[in-house]
Amino acid sequence: MQSDQSDLDRFDRAILTELAGDGRISITELAKRIGLSKSPTQARLRRLEDEGVIKGYRAMLDPIRLGLDHVAFVEVRMVDTREATLAKFNAALSTIPEIEQAHLIAGNFDYLLKVRTADMPSYRRVLAEKVSTLPGVSSTSTFVAMEAVKEAGFAEVT
Repeated sequence: MQSDQSDLDRFDRAILTELAGDGRISITELAKRIGLSKSPTQARLRRLEDEGVIKGYRAMLDPIRLGLDHVAFVEVRMVDTREATLAKFNAALSTIPEIEQAHLIAGNFDYLLKVRTADMPSYRRVLAEKVSTLPGVSSTSTFVAMEAVKEAGFAEVT
């Protein structure tokens, strides 16, 4: 069963806000912060997981410390936007680890990709050998990020 945003009450939203800030918080501490006892907090958390509101938990890695400080945004224009072409493109791009994000866009181009690599030569290889060879790609335009001013996940659920 999938939850709808209107099904979330203030306690559910408080749980989500706390977990967005600290996914490793204990149930005891989470219950204390949201003002419920441990059992109902745990039941709500399990329900939010089961309904897919909480998709999972993961470690947030620092890409700069891992030597991946080159970020490029790539506009992709497709040869056509028929569903079959988009489906092939979507499936193929999911296999490229350097692509952090991909968005289908309503505008002068079809997709916007966020690509993270170690440096410009690495990016050029990814563009030439992977992105440009994806099914249905007509052309690309690259914009290199000079600095990340804000990069964050959800901080608060309203």
